[in-house]
Amino acid sequence: MKGETGVCKVTMPTVASATLHPAPPESYTVFMAGCNFKCLNCQNWTISQYPDNGFVQRGFIDPAELAEECVEQLGSISGQRMGADRIFFSGGEPTIHLPYIEKIVEEARKIEPITKVNYDTNGYMTEESLIRVLNFTTSITYDLKAYHNEVHLALTGTSSAPILRNAEYIGKYAKDRLWEYRIVVIPKINENEIKPLTEFIASIDPSLPVSFLAFRPNFVLEYHSGADRQLMERCVDIAWQSGLKNAYWSGYTGISGKVADIKNGPKQTYLSDEARLAGSYALYAGCRTHLRDCKACCFNQECQVKKYIPRLST
Repeated sequence: MKGETGVCKVTMPTVASATLHPAPPESYTVFMAGCNFKCLNCQNWTISQYPDNGFVQRGFIDPAELAEECVEQLGSISGQRMGADRIFFSGGEPTIHLPYIEKIVEEARKIEPITKVNYDTNGYMTEESLIRVLNFTTSITYDLKAYHNEVHLALTGTSSAPILRNAEYIGKYAKDRLWEYRIVVIPKINENEIKPLTEFIASIDPSLPVSFLAFRPNFVLEYHSGADRQLMERCVDIAWQSGLKNAYWSGYTGISGKVADIKNGPKQTYLSDEARLAGSYALYAGCRTHLRDCKACCFNQECQVKKYIPRLST
């Protein structure tokens, strides 16, 4: 409210859109604009990279007004036919608007006390914020990008440490709230992250649900190869071998593309080929700091990655 901005650069809570959505869990989904990540593969980049890319959002909506809209839509004929049974907060990353979302939920439950809430998050939040989220959620969909910090930095601009910490907390102490962990599988970039991620989850609880999502070329990775069916099935096999009992995959596979030539990439900065490849894509999009670490970057208020406009979309 004082005009101070972090990596996301968002000040006032901003709603991108809100709509009945059939993806499980079926819901009335409120997409919040802005994100504390700069993922190179973001499929919602028109929302997540607000306010830098110029795309128009719905804007600020009074929490009581939006709560009434959500409850009405869930009770509508269309909502009932779809089986929509909860408000689903997504983005972008809803956590950057946490006090606003808490108020919407409070107002919705004044109207309908048993209103369910799903929270879709990248997990990048403090332990205190996680407890606040768990206090009002019915279900959580939780994104995991990579296990190793270098790959996570190169792909998202952030450290993996708080994401893994919070994922472990949910798996141990809020298992009843976890709808699923979600892992977008990106060929040549996070393929080798699948085994450590699934071993990590299995060490928490082998029964925790994991959904692998097939990467579709998007945003900075607009020309990168999509995941094929063989790769997705291999991910499920790796999960089973790691001890997980509830792993599956979904998504459209086999979209053609080409892995970038990294000969002119940031060679000396990244140790692994996977991180070096992701870092090269970021460099191409205008990222000036490698290793990527957006919160420590002196250019994070004028980030060129946030302004990237792809020519292709899938």
